[in-house]
Order: sequence, then structure tokens, then C-alpha cells
Amino acid sequence: MSKKVDSEKSKKHKQPRITQFVPELKDTEKSPYYLELKPILKWVGGKRGLIPHYDKFFPVSFKRYYEPFFGGGAVFFHLLTKGRIQKAKLSDINEELLNVYIIIKTSVEALIQELKSGKYINDKEVFYNIRAEELSDPILRAARLIYLNRTCYNGLYRVNKQGKFNVPYGKYPKNVRIFDEKNMRNVSESFQNVVLTTDDFEEAVKDAKKGDFVYFDPPYVPLTDTAYFTDYTSEGFGIKEQERLAKVFRELDKRGCLVMGSNSSASIIWELYEGFDIQTVHAKRYISCDPNGRGGVKETFIRNYKINGEE
Repeated sequence: MSKKVDSEKSKKHKQPRITQFVPELKDTEKSPYYLELKPILKWVGGKRGLIPHYDKFFPVSFKRYYEPFFGGGAVFFHLLTKGRIQKAKLSDINEELLNVYIIIKTSVEALIQELKSGKYINDKEVFYNIRAEELSDPILRAARLIYLNRTCYNGLYRVNKQGKFNVPYGKYPKNVRIFDEKNMRNVSESFQNVVLTTDDFEEAVKDAKKGDFVYFDPPYVPLTDTAYFTDYTSEGFGIKEQERLAKVFRELDKRGCLVMGSNSSASIIWELYEGFDIQTVHAKRYISCDPNGRGGVKETFIRNYKINGEE
């Protein structure tokens, strides 16, 4: 499905404040090692399908990269393969998710051996047994989340009020691939000079400075009353958090950071980010229980900069 910018609403929006002009630079030579680098996990709201559209809107030159809602990490992996990231700080308050990445960084061979143990097969009974396990060992926890992510309904991540993963079993082919061994090793190598934290988004960017690039991809403002099918954590992410995020966005702008954010096309987003460049893109939605409801949906992306020559 082709992606395109819907500029109708953008034209009606006030002229954005342009705070940085990023020079046109060629991508540095790709490392052959990074050519096959891709996300480890499926992630609802992940940007992998939108990368071809987003790429021309990312800054081509910056100092340090920050991504406080790391999720599946599609943007990070893309920018890394393009040679644009030299230093990065990746954060997510989802401790189970960050544990996966920390284990991949520090103990990738032990994790691979666990996943190859024969325990993690695509079977309904096995799925529910593994989902119900009470685990403390970080390697086993990482293996469990990777397995559940690949075999649960639509690859969702949702927890109940007790913080327990409660997404049901998905109906995938029995031979569904649980993990890519080569890619996992590549990701491990790519993380060696990366800081990984479970900091709240505001804390995660406290040390961001002029010339750094910060990308926010938070849980979206719902377009309907029933849109919160996935709770990011047991605490959720509501309007108060969205307002705090917009405040942090403005603070980073004042510091001279390059800042980009993604969200839904809910009217409050246009209010919270008034004065910045806001555009919409059509994305495919995969999480509706009704297959007829999995069509295109508008998302917004917000920036405080433009690329030289961009209209």
C-alpha cells in the first residue's frame, strides 16, 4: 500500500516555526554488517512500514540520537543502517521490553541457546504455559517475551493491572519463525555503544543538547473511546502524559535539539503542538478485530525543523 502525505490540514495550520536548517549531506558508506539489521520484535504502531515515507523527513546530520519510546526500534535500526547514528540513548519504561534488549546486548549467545532449546514451539498449550510462567532469570524472561511476541495475537503487547501479559494466542502457521539468529547477533553488536535505560521519557532526554536528534513515538491519543486495546504498561498513557510530552517537546526545541514526534490525528495533537510543522501520513492499521476495519488511518508527525530545500 502506498503512503502519501495529506497536506490539506497542514495548509490550514499556522505557518510552522522553523528552528533549524539541516544541511543536505550524503549518507555515510554503509557497513556491510549493518545491511540486514532489522527489528527483533513486532510492535504495534511500529514505523517499519512508514520508513520509506519518513526517511526524507529525518535529519541527515545530528550529534546524538535519543528515542525514549523505543518499542520495536524501526527508526533507530533504519538510521543506523544509513550511517547517521554514531551515539544513541534508547529508553522505554516497559521493563520487560528493555530486558530483551539488555540481554541481547550483554548475553546474546546465552539467549540464542535458550531459544534453540526446543521449548519455544508454536503451539497453543505451550503458549499459555509459557505465558503463565513466573520468571526471575533475565535470560528466560527475554526468551519468553520474544516467543510470545511472535506467537500471540497480532504481535500485541498488553498487560493487565497486575502487569501480567494477557494477549491471547495467535493463529500462525506452525513453522512461524520465532527469531533470526544472524540478525540477533547483528543487533547485539549495534547495541555495544548504545545506552539502554528504562527512564521515563522526560528523564531520558534531560541530557539532550543542541544538535541532538530526539524522536518521540509514544502510545497514541485514541481516535475512539475503544481504541486503547494495548496498554503500554499497567499505568497506561493518558492525556496528562500527552500534555507533559508536548511540554518536553517545546523545552527541547528551546535547547536547540532537532525534535520529531509521531501521534494520531486527534484534534488535541494539533492543539498541543501548535506552531510546529505538523503533517499527516496514511498508515495501515493491523490491530482491529474486524478485518474490514484494518484499512488506512491518518497519523501525524510533528517537527521543529525542515531540511534545506523542503517546501
